Amino acid sequence: MSKKSRGFVAVDILYILGMILPILAVIVLKILTTPPSEGVSITGALIYFTIPMPIQDLPITEAQVNSAAVIISIFFLCLYMTHGLKEIPELKRQHIAEMIVEKAEAMIKDNMGDYFMGFTPFIAAMLALSAFSSLMSLFGVFPPTSDLNIVAGWAILVFALITYYKFKCGPINYAKSFADPPLLAPLNVISEIATPVSMALRHYGNIMSGTVIGVLVATALQGLSHMALSWAPEFIANIPFLRVGIPAVLSIYFDVFSSILQAYIFAMLTMLYVSGAFNIDLYEKIREKKRLAKEGKTEKKSKKDKNKEILEEK
Repeated sequence: MSKKSRGFVAVDILYILGMILPILAVIVLKILTTPPSEGVSITGALIYFTIPMPIQDLPITEAQVNSAAVIISIFFLCLYMTHGLKEIPELKRQHIAEMIVEKAEAMIKDNMGDYFMGFTPFIAAMLALSAFSSLMSLFGVFPPTSDLNIVAGWAILVFALITYYKFKCGPINYAKSFADPPLLAPLNVISEIATPVSMALRHYGNIMSGTVIGVLVATALQGLSHMALSWAPEFIANIPFLRVGIPAVLSIYFDVFSSILQAYIFAMLTMLYVSGAFNIDLYEKIREKKRLAKEGKTEKKSKKDKNKEILEEK
């Protein structure tokens, strides 16, 4: 093996470790910090420690730590997928990376238009972060999307983008949008505020409900197993045989399908809300009007300068 290929493989191993180690770290942290419990136990994110702040203390929770682990893993995944890129692809990972980019660009073009093609990395990152965060439940750790604070942060970011693109047509047009029609102005204001709230609660509610249902079903199956084997000796009666296979089938929907579906819905709503907030025809008219006004001022200024030169020559 050449030095170059050895170095290439070594870098690949580092990237793979960068993907795996953060997930292993949160699994170990979960095992070491989770208090023992009996029966059904459905709790929120654990609070690891609290940072004192002037107004309100900042708790560092399981959701924040797991979210950071997902971000680090995705970062190293991107480095791994783009390692060794060439003009003519030689590695399978490059074909996969190019396919992902093409699909993301096609999704942006179909739902937002050519003007928003720069949103491709943002939407792709949002899809990956949401999907991988929800899939953390497969490893037995708290999925960050089951914490309303995490998803609300994403929704607030999207709301800021929506407001920014509405303001691109001017603050007056932004204010007028609430009075269209005038009688529904209060409802339009409520609808504007409800946008990030509905996005956050939809995503959080679906992921959290799946986690709760999974725990309840697994606990119920354990109780049924004990009832079915109540005639047997205690060590046999305590074997939860009904929990073998059935929770795994349910997990395919609640942990895999639902996680990917909710990530897609959140990304789709982001694209529709942002593109719908921007009136590109009105924006182009305003730009053209400003351009003509600027040209008119320049033309008047040039005429004044010429007249001044003529008077000076005389």
